[in-house]
Amino acid sequence: MSNEALLAQSNLQVKTTLTALEEVLKWFDRITSTFLPSDIFHKCQIALTEGFTNAVRHAHRTLPETTPIELEVKVFSPWIEMRIWDWGEPFNLEKALEMMSEMHADPLEHEGGRGLIFMSKLTDELYYTRLDDQRNCLVMKKQIY
Repeated sequence: MSNEALLAQSNLQVKTTLTALEEVLKWFDRITSTFLPSDIFHKCQIALTEGFTNAVRHAHRTLPETTPIELEVKVFSPWIEMRIWDWGEPFNLEKALEMMSEMHADPLEHEGGRGLIFMSKLTDELYYTRLDDQRNCLVMKKQIY
């Protein structure tokens, strides 16, 4: 894409604790609020919140609080990309989303997995991959315009 222009980029590392969410959201606001229309900002903020809390509650549930969760945000002229790295066991995102959609006519009625549904519906691209360094990376992309 020749029209890509990197407008902003930032990385953050926090501990595995839900109390770090406030720091994550303040960081996200500082990086993105001037570049994103408010509706896109709020969708991305919710998706980032769900991704981060899933890393804490699920990927790192058996790991010490000192285990880092790393985040990155890149804002390009046509889209935003958010990445969250965790040290948990590998997870098949596509299979989980497929299973949730088969469980109920309305997957949001199901107690677990709603965060995955939110992330899927609020972003244009969502994937989760295992890296060679034994970390996982959740990638969420959203068109800005």
